[in-house]
Amino acid sequence: MQRLRLTAITVAIGLLSVTGGAFAGDRLDHDEIKQLRETGQILPMGEVMASAQTVQPGQLVEAELEREREDGGYLYEIKILAADGTVHKLYLDAATGEVIKRKEK
Repeated sequence: MQRLRLTAITVAIGLLSVTGGAFAGDRLDHDEIKQLRETGQILPMGEVMASAQTVQPGQLVEAELEREREDGGYLYEIKILAADGTVHKLYLDAATGEVIKRKEK
């Protein structure tokens, strides 16, 4: 079980895709993400994943860092597969980890 959990986390981190909000080709690069982390504009992915797990237990399926269009801030979109097979999509403020919105499929 521990190996499966580590594999899921590894896959989830590998799935972290960084997308731009204003333009389709506007993507964050690694240096920009590092700068956002160092300046405290976004939380580390580990903290965000832990916050998401407290809100919705389950297996992490996907995580994305996105620019918000309205205020220029950032948000994490996290997909979690619950034990009952339901996929939960959580939108968390990247600076605070606060859940902004959630959807269920």
